[in-house]
Amino acid sequence: MADGARPTRVLVVDDEKLIRWSFKEKLEPDGYEVLTAETAEEGLKLVEAEGPDVVFLDIRLPGMSGLEALRRLRAVDDTSVVIMMTAYATVEEAVEALKQGAQEFLKKPFDLWEVRALLLKIAASRRLRRDVERLRWQAAQQAAFVGTSAAVRQLLELAASVRDSDTTVLVDGESGTGKGLLARVIHEMSARAKGPLVEVNCTSLPAGLFESELLGHERGAFTDARAAKRGLLELADGGTLVIDEIGEIPLPVQAKLLRCIEEKRFRRVGGLRDLEVDVRVVATTNRDLERAVAAGQFRADLYFRLAVFPLHVPPLRQRRDDVAALARHFVDRLNHQLSKSLKGVSADALQLMLAYDWPGNARELRNVIERGVLLATGDEILPAHLPAEIQAGRPTAAAAALGGAVVPLADAERRLIQEALEATGGNQMRASRMLGITRDTLRYRMKKHGLG
Repeated sequence: MADGARPTRVLVVDDEKLIRWSFKEKLEPDGYEVLTAETAEEGLKLVEAEGPDVVFLDIRLPGMSGLEALRRLRAVDDTSVVIMMTAYATVEEAVEALKQGAQEFLKKPFDLWEVRALLLKIAASRRLRRDVERLRWQAAQQAAFVGTSAAVRQLLELAASVRDSDTTVLVDGESGTGKGLLARVIHEMSARAKGPLVEVNCTSLPAGLFESELLGHERGAFTDARAAKRGLLELADGGTLVIDEIGEIPLPVQAKLLRCIEEKRFRRVGGLRDLEVDVRVVATTNRDLERAVAAGQFRADLYFRLAVFPLHVPPLRQRRDDVAALARHFVDRLNHQLSKSLKGVSADALQLMLAYDWPGNARELRNVIERGVLLATGDEILPAHLPAEIQAGRPTAAAAALGGAVVPLADAERRLIQEALEATGGNQMRASRMLGITRDTLRYRMKKHGLG
């Protein structure tokens, strides 16, 4: 059986009717989905249309040979496992089949127990490969979403609360805050961690390619569609699809994505039948999607479907407690990457970094640390190794808003809350996000300062 959401799809290409019948008769009760074809031509059509996981391909077929079929199959599909079947293969044929991408040989006559054993071996190999990839990713992302602030702890607690569900998650925040990283953390914490994690950045796709990339296409669906192609939704089957900057998806594609999320089915571009898929969607955005909905730039129904469980990643200037932890994390990683051995950031340099607003957030901090690691000649990053704007000690946004004057804390808090409410047109949810606090905390403080 498959590890993911659907059964393992097996295609048998053989001109012997008894063999085709035997595969279906013996494997379907075990939960496999078995497709059959009598000729190589029929088999290739099924490969393009169905995307089988495993292909049993006879080496001697009427018309097109099995070796030629294997060559053409690999031109359109390099993910399926191909097992060649033969009663009299020559050494030359065997070598050629392996060169063309066949993984196994099954010598006729064979027992269906051999087939079952092969399928179990393939499933175990795939599970092992995914586990290795997952462990490698976890090692590379050790302490991935770094932070010790209350805001980060609360954010990770909220993310953990949806790990055992398939709820759609919408992660918003400024550019560089780590939205994509949080989306990957959600996948790794979930029951889908053993399934695929597929990511797409909508800002990097030309408008005309969105639909084909997301849904896939059939052969001949448009001028350059020389072969059928599985889209990202199919590739993410049984796992998680992370859609980065979802606000950039064109409106016509938004409708099709909504249908897939709600019905778990879609059609490839140029397709005539629905395909089922089990995918959890985690979307990220740095746009105000509520405003985009009001402007007619984003579908309201898709927004509400995505925002079932919203998560806001606060900017770094609102969680300055995390600057030191992030700096240490980046120094450790860059020491390894750049073959350096710095101990960290000096106290004076850290003070300058804590006073800086970080408009580029954690991404900017990472770049600053990389610059410092490269420039440092001792064992620490010093103030002289920081960019000029950080060395200048420019005031924080809060200080600038108050004109640089020292005022009582209560007055500063009241003024910042007023400005956040004015900037958001009185929207308490958006104001609380801007301030990096919960809406309940904002309401309490509004009441405290007589702003309610």
